Order: sequence, then C-alpha cells, then structure tokens
Amino acid sequence: MPKSIVQFFSSRYIAGETLESAVDLVKELNSKGIYVTLDVLGESVNDFEKATAAFNKTMKVFDAISNNSLMANLSIKPTQLGLSFDEELTYKHILLLVKRAAELDNFVRIDMEDSPYTDATIRIYKRIFEEYNNVGIVLQAYLKRSYSDTILLNNLGADYRLCKGIYIEPVSISYKDKQAIRDNYVKILECMLKNGNYVGIATHDKYLINEAYRLIKENNIPKDKFEFQMLLGVRSDLRDKIKNYGYKVRIYVPFGEDWYPYSMRRLKENPQIAGHIIKNIFSFKQ
Repeated sequence: MPKSIVQFFSSRYIAGETLESAVDLVKELNSKGIYVTLDVLGESVNDFEKATAAFNKTMKVFDAISNNSLMANLSIKPTQLGLSFDEELTYKHILLLVKRAAELDNFVRIDMEDSPYTDATIRIYKRIFEEYNNVGIVLQAYLKRSYSDTILLNNLGADYRLCKGIYIEPVSISYKDKQAIRDNYVKILECMLKNGNYVGIATHDKYLINEAYRLIKENNIPKDKFEFQMLLGVRSDLRDKIKNYGYKVRIYVPFGEDWYPYSMRRLKENPQIAGHIIKNIFSFKQ
C-alpha cells in the first residue's frame, strides 16, 4: 500500500511526527477530562546508537509533560531501547526513565511485545520495581502464560495494563479463539482487581467492558484502583460513554517518525480498518 495513502488514513491514529504535535493533541484530550499515555513510536532497534537516540527522544517527553502541565504519562517499548540485543542496556535506559518520572511525580508503563521478549521484560520490570513503584507492566490475555504471570506479579503489587494482545504467536502458547481470549481476559482481570492491584483495562471490546463493569460492581472496586484505556482514534463514542459513567479514561497516543511501521501493523491486525481504507479509495475515484 502506498505510503502516502497509509499516512492519510492513519493520521487519526497517530499524533503526528513531532513531540509538539503530540502535545497539542494531549491538550485537546485533557480539555475533555481525558488522560493520555504518550508513546514515541519505534521498536526492534538493533544497535547501541539507535537505542541511545531513542532513549534521548523518550526522555524529552517528560519535560514536555511537565512544562505544559499535561495529564499524561509515558509508555515505552523495550526493544526500542535495546532489548533485542542487550538486556542490561535496556534495563539501564528504563531505570533512568523511571527515575526521571519519579522526580516529576510521573509514571512509566513498560509495554509488552511479542513472546521472545516476555521473560526479559518481566525481569526488567521486577528489578526496577524493587527501587521505584511509579512503573507498570502490560500483560496480554491471548498468551496462555499470562494468568500465571499475574499470580507472580500480584505478589509484588504490580501496576498493570491488561490487553488482548496483537502479535502473531504460535497456537502452542496463545489462544486463537475469540471467546477463549475474552474468557482469559476476564479471568486475569478478576484476579488483578481482587488482589487490589491498579489495572488499566485496555480494550475496545464492549463485551469485555461490560464484564469489567460487572467485576467492579460485584467486588466493590474503588475508582482509584482502575482506569479504562483505549487507542487514539478508535471508538471515541465508546470512550465518551465510559467517561460519562464517571470512570477514568486514558488514551494511548503514539507519535514520531516511525509512524509507517506502526500503521502497517495496525492494518494487519485489524483487516476492518484496511477494508475501510479500500472503500474510501474507491469512493474518491467515483
């Protein structure tokens, strides 16, 4: 698919190429009472110089948040900071980011990528959590191991984002059936909430949102122990409905020069988006 077409139709899902453009969008969302997590696009970096450059770009996000009094925190991808070739370097990068966030009373969410990096990501998270508690991790409900990981991390008092998962994984380690993934999501979410952990309930699935409502009500979960999280540009109607119920909503706002790989991954994981693009292309030609 031509890059120009992808850029045009992906613009609703990405806050531009620059930090300044992201700040403007965050201000707009904040004005509606919506929180944000900022993500500097990029992943699978394979050398020291690129990982260091990504770290420096990411560090600048905290100054932008502080200087503009934004209701925002930071999400990071470990492979962008070196995990694909040096776990210790990645640990040091993330530790410095979390330390800077602590100085500014902010927070860092360590994203979970595909399965080759799951164990290393959890190891890094556990090491950093020993020193700082302003750091969270992501678990993916389509991985069969995630419930066991929840039990382990609950013992630490982990701060979670729970999502379905987007990477293509072998059937031996992941659920493929839609309802099986949903069932595991609910099982994990209940375990997290009942243990008293903070959870970012990350989904656009109305079934899962309704199940979350049920668990919150049945277990009398305080509103300061969870939030709902969604992607920029996806189901803003549902986002507003959740917020109108009085729940905290946070939007994942990606930005940066690596917008094309991110956009193509989103298109591959969601054929419906690709279908809308094709329909729009033909409508322009008529």
